Amino acid sequence: MRKINILMYIIALISFVGCTEDDFDTAFLEDVDAPSNLSALLTVTQDNTGLVSIKPDGEGVTLYTVDFGDSSDTADVTPGNKAQHNYSEGSYAVTVMATGVTGLTTVLTKDVDVTFVAPEDLVVDVAEVTGDPFSFTVSATATYETYFDVTFGEDDTLEAVQFNEGDVVPYTYANTGVYIVTVTAYSGGTATTVYTEEVEVYNPLILPITFESATLNYTFTDFGNAYGAVVANPSIGGANTSATVGQFTKIVGAETWAGTYLQLDEPVDFTSSTFLSVKSYSPIAGATVLLKLENANDGAVFIESTTTTTVTNEWETLYFDFTGVDPTVDYHKVVIFYDFGNVGDGSVYYFDQVELSTGNPSLELPVTFENSLISYTFTNFGNATSQLVANPASDAVNSSPTVAEFYKPDYAETWAGSYLELDNYIDFSSQTKIAIKSWSPTVGTTVLMKLENVDASVVAEVSATTTVANGWEELVFDFSSANLSAQYVRVVVFYDFGFNGTEGYYYFDDIKLTN
Repeated sequence: MRKINILMYIIALISFVGCTEDDFDTAFLEDVDAPSNLSALLTVTQDNTGLVSIKPDGEGVTLYTVDFGDSSDTADVTPGNKAQHNYSEGSYAVTVMATGVTGLTTVLTKDVDVTFVAPEDLVVDVAEVTGDPFSFTVSATATYETYFDVTFGEDDTLEAVQFNEGDVVPYTYANTGVYIVTVTAYSGGTATTVYTEEVEVYNPLILPITFESATLNYTFTDFGNAYGAVVANPSIGGANTSATVGQFTKIVGAETWAGTYLQLDEPVDFTSSTFLSVKSYSPIAGATVLLKLENANDGAVFIESTTTTTVTNEWETLYFDFTGVDPTVDYHKVVIFYDFGNVGDGSVYYFDQVELSTGNPSLELPVTFENSLISYTFTNFGNATSQLVANPASDAVNSSPTVAEFYKPDYAETWAGSYLELDNYIDFSSQTKIAIKSWSPTVGTTVLMKLENVDASVVAEVSATTTVANGWEELVFDFSSANLSAQYVRVVVFYDFGFNGTEGYYYFDDIKLTN
């Protein structure tokens, strides 16, 4: 490589030394003309990028200088090459100045029109938010778009919301109605593509009925001098923490069949369950509650189920069995009757959360022994036995039709007892005592209540003493000192604990949490 460089240097030196002054005469350049036959090929892409390629051509050109005509910097282009530039949509005058070997120039001006095509293949997704009939989301895709905007058709004073591909725009309507959602795809120029879709904001009254929606129409239709209304919950807590409930007033002299109903916007769907549950608050135990479902157009097409209240002035869940219902028949009217079969006496009842139930109710506190859908199965030991019987001494303290009978024969052990195993753990989070209505033939009888987890590895027990003979009273067992986090499922009852059996009959009812 070194030898080659030396050789080239020697050749150059000889060439320089061998030249005379005449050899550097440039007069011949005076006859060279300015560049001629100047042209420029301008090509515009059709992908809305505004990219323009400019390929100049001419004779006698050593350099081209391109002015793009949009106040941007110029570009130098050597012969055989091209310049590229991105424009906004519009018309521009492109100037190409060709420079020859002598410095002479020739200028060519050509107009270029940059137009953007309208976006294509616009796809818009308008989706309702699950569980919220007032809220929707919008997203979109398109070819040749730079961005989108959307209006939702409810308030003309609101500006359109701009967004890009991949964005999801949420919107919540204030009212029900039919609205036009408009999505516009922009090309980066004046060309646009517009998509419209009609959406219906529909908030139907369907099960479950909770009375908590400010937009639903809870309009009662009354008959027989009973009156329905939506009111504040008179007793928040326990089995019902809802703020708003239905009220049923049966005025003095109201018909035995007085009732009220709500008409659903869609029929009851019995495909998953044939049980309905209602949270109920009654001033009396033992009141008959009738739940009737009717066809919207033909009152002769109906089904009904009855149950009875089991507690006084507190919330409980009532269950209604519609087994055998024809699921192809539409039932829109939900009719409720309190104290059915009796003339109105001015009593006020409350109900809430009318809904399809998953099936038979769970055995859990409170235990009232009144629900025909629950299997109250006692486990007995020590020769004591318990079973459900009719209330042997209904009175003001306990007028429930059905109670539990505890029999301790003379051969029973001192620790003889019976227990119920609940379906759900006892929840001591807000109440730490358990009350039980008790009937004993004697005063001073020791009653022991014991709680056990499923394998009896954790237990808690509290005793109380009867104070009434041959009458109902309420005994309270304070478990606040027990391990309240244990998963207690067994409620064990011992009567006359510590003594052998004496052929005694005892009764208990309404086992519930209390403070």
